Amino acid sequence: MPDSDAQFTGSIPEAYERHLVPLLFAPYADDLVARARRTGSRRILEIAAGTGAVTRALAGALPDARIDATDLNEAMVAVGAELIAGPNVRWYAADAAALPSERASFELILCQFGVMFLPDRVRAFREVRRVLAPGGTFLFNVWDGLENNDVARLMCAGVDEVFPENRPQFLRRTPYGHGDPTLIASQLKEAGFGDVAYDAVECRSRAASPREAVLGFCHGSPLCGEILDRDPAALPRVVDAAARAIETEFGDGPVNARMRAFVFAAK
Repeated sequence: MPDSDAQFTGSIPEAYERHLVPLLFAPYADDLVARARRTGSRRILEIAAGTGAVTRALAGALPDARIDATDLNEAMVAVGAELIAGPNVRWYAADAAALPSERASFELILCQFGVMFLPDRVRAFREVRRVLAPGGTFLFNVWDGLENNDVARLMCAGVDEVFPENRPQFLRRTPYGHGDPTLIASQLKEAGFGDVAYDAVECRSRAASPREAVLGFCHGSPLCGEILDRDPAALPRVVDAAARAIETEFGDGPVNARMRAFVFAAK
């Protein structure tokens, strides 16, 4: 994975929050937080928190918990801290593979759609285990492949139409390129987790229109940089092509598409 895949900088965090959170992340945030509540944890760390889709739901559901929300990107932390503030939430930048916390500091560690961006997953999982208290839980999710995530699949079709010979690979390579739950389970066990379980969770991806559905991918993710590197004038053409692909499959009205992810619990 190139370093650029993990760079959510410039105007990306604002577009991510505006478009991708409602399109992709809010439904799975609700699922993770429901699982978090069942653990009864009060000392919670979130890694790769982005702009706070999970953090927001978690702070509302567990007002008595102490939540540390972290992300590798300062720009994401800045947006998240502005949106979600409170006496029980603390935001700071942190590398998931080198957390600035003492051993056994947290009862629960959460990560929503972040482990795909970790360059060395086993190393990061070991670090999570280091700061997790005995008996604590590591909850996280990863996307299944493009074949089970309709909007992302059609987004790729639009990108490929504009760049048939030099296709941007961000979506295939990173967010939707790690949907092998048996591999991830084996990496968790290699890192020292003894109790690993996962299940597949399907949600719906909703947007007001096909164009609205593609704006987050084009402006709120590192795909934007891949497109601009190839042709600084191509972004509107990609938006149009991807919107047409979605319209062909779902019509020109509101979008209601499939999403599928795997949710892990490790102890």
